[in-house]
Amino acid sequence: MANIKSQIKRNRSNEKRRQRNQAVRSELKTRVKTARQALATTSDDAPEAVRAAQKRLGKAAAKGRIHKNQAARRTSRLMRHASGGS
Repeated sequence: MANIKSQIKRNRSNEKRRQRNQAVRSELKTRVKTARQALATTSDDAPEAVRAAQKRLGKAAAKGRIHKNQAARRTSRLMRHASGGS
């Protein structure tokens, strides 16, 4: 355990950040999964699910929760899946 005051504070803020990032990443996985399932079943709400996943990926990248290239890659894969590609 750190006994330097600034490091104690740094540990607290790192933990808050870690939990926030973890929640965002978990939500991203859920959104992408529901979008892929909606596309697989060709349901009526598939375009809306894809749009929501795309929006969350972009927002997470903009805020630095995930790397911008990772967001682009995931969006690309999702769109490729939506268009019936491989």
